[in-house]
Amino acid sequence: IYAPLAWGYVDAIGVWGRKPSGKRGQLAAMRRKLALVTIEDAFLRSVEPGRKAPPLGIMVDAIGVHFDAAQPSTLENCLNTDPRLDDPQLLSRATHAVRFMQRVGLSKYNRAARGAFALPKPGYVLVIDQSHNDASVQFGGADEHTFRQMLAAARAEHPACQIVLRSHPVVNNARNRGYFSNQDCDERTILWPHPSNPWDLLEGAKAVYCVTSQLGFEAILAGHRPQVFGKPFFAGWGLSDDRQAMPRRQRQLSAAQLFAGAMILAPVWHDPFTKSLCSLERALHILEARARAHWALPKRSIATKMRRWKRRSLNGFLNTPIYRDPPDMALANAMREKKPLAIWASQMPPSLARMANNAGVRLVRVEDGFLRSIGLGARLVPAQSLVLDDLGIYFDPASPSRLEQMITDATTRPCARGAALRQSILAAKLSKYNLGGDDALPARDERMRILVPGQVEDDASIRCGAVDIRTNAALLQATRNAFPEACIIYKPHPDVLAGLRKGAVPNAAALADIIVENAAPATLFAQVDRVATITSLMGFEALLAGLPVTCFGQPFYAGWGLTDDHVDMPARRTARPTVDQLAEAALVDYPLYRDPITRQPCPPEVLVERMIAGQGRQPIYLRALSKLQRLLHI
Repeated sequence: IYAPLAWGYVDAIGVWGRKPSGKRGQLAAMRRKLALVTIEDAFLRSVEPGRKAPPLGIMVDAIGVHFDAAQPSTLENCLNTDPRLDDPQLLSRATHAVRFMQRVGLSKYNRAARGAFALPKPGYVLVIDQSHNDASVQFGGADEHTFRQMLAAARAEHPACQIVLRSHPVVNNARNRGYFSNQDCDERTILWPHPSNPWDLLEGAKAVYCVTSQLGFEAILAGHRPQVFGKPFFAGWGLSDDRQAMPRRQRQLSAAQLFAGAMILAPVWHDPFTKSLCSLERALHILEARARAHWALPKRSIATKMRRWKRRSLNGFLNTPIYRDPPDMALANAMREKKPLAIWASQMPPSLARMANNAGVRLVRVEDGFLRSIGLGARLVPAQSLVLDDLGIYFDPASPSRLEQMITDATTRPCARGAALRQSILAAKLSKYNLGGDDALPARDERMRILVPGQVEDDASIRCGAVDIRTNAALLQATRNAFPEACIIYKPHPDVLAGLRKGAVPNAAALADIIVENAAPATLFAQVDRVATITSLMGFEALLAGLPVTCFGQPFYAGWGLTDDHVDMPARRTARPTVDQLAEAALVDYPLYRDPITRQPCPPEVLVERMIAGQGRQPIYLRALSKLQRLLHI
């Protein structure tokens, strides 16, 4: 608060960092003998720098500020004396958070995904530039001469190595210049202006040199021992080679302890979806969702075969694309604009992938995610999750997809997040469409109960993933042949029941023992012993619920050792994930999610919370359009 008439009610004055605008507050605090509280960005901030991207976390310091080495700060005191830094549980949290940041590629700013840019040949020396006259330089015991000294030392100490000068993300014009320029380059020194992911640059570096840049902190987390020429918060703890003495810092820390103090104990993290404070882990998941949405497609990419009623929702997922039809015209636009081409996967012409490859255009296939909405897409309910796949698409086993790659990668880690999300979905009885229903099954007899979910027979997953069995009637007969003594329960697909799609079975009563129409999947899972399917997503949901699943087709979740497969599966599916690892790949890593309330990118946990609360139902204008569609039978 800064209001002269309210001094009697003021305990402290808050200022932002050490900006010139804060001097008035500092002087007022001194004159009136009030506490001065300094606020600064935390070390995990946003996707883009600048005012339009508010920070996800802040440091609130009543002692000093972490980048001012002339005096102690709350963070420095925490690192020096806080006994919690010896707590094994806290250090375990820190270790897992570092691994997550490194795997996903999260940093203070997050313009580029891992692998988005080509990198110099590994073995280079990374010399980190900063924004000219940045406060952390001014108050970190450094100046322009310090940067010259650092570059000279890097050249002298590594005479046979390439020197890579990494520019700061905000250095893009004369007003925001750095300390290095093209004039500092020579036959073995290059300026690296690309917004490459910091973890990629650190991975290929032989040595790291910095003044006060946060990238020095991340270098420690990546396993480097950086050469530090200023007095940043991360120096002086035995984890770096420091060119300036910092006698106040007496404690020898591990990288996990440094991270725990700087990222868990000292900052305050904010959850914009609940409008409350949150843990570091929640903040990491939120920033990951924002970053992945930013990385998915550049703004004003070209999109084709997207139905008009979906476009308002798609704009957020696809970063406001330009819609062009037909696909060949869209491809020509994408080639001319040098932008990717996004296409609704089930509507893609067979020749488009080859044409895009020949044209050098990145082709991104788009489809609904596996935790989609409250209501059917055929009823014009917009999706709250989408998958964007630039390798293939999950329902087409003829070629690899990003999901297959992610399932394989997930087998290398515990996937506790997938396990927690799976339990939340099961507890809330959520599914793809979340259609309620209270149909109860008759009392059980001694027979095994097998649930057979019907499918839309002209759906892309049937066209691509079916082998011999391609109709619901054939599926019911195949299930009867495989399990002749079982009680077969048939659940028609909701779109088919609504008369919107193909797949009705006129003689279903002769092929199944029980037909159930109005029951939620989770309700049925609790009353059956097995699920039999061609490629239905209910097979995946049954796996999440712990049920055995028999597959007569090639869905994305089959062929990994988790299902009873009655057809040959793609030979490339050699990994053997657990159900939790499959859940993490399919529900966390693969889709993008958007919060139906704020319309911002969100992690899957937020969408689960919204669905549990019944939030995110169909907009009024689409509700009216859906009713008109039913009246006109279109």
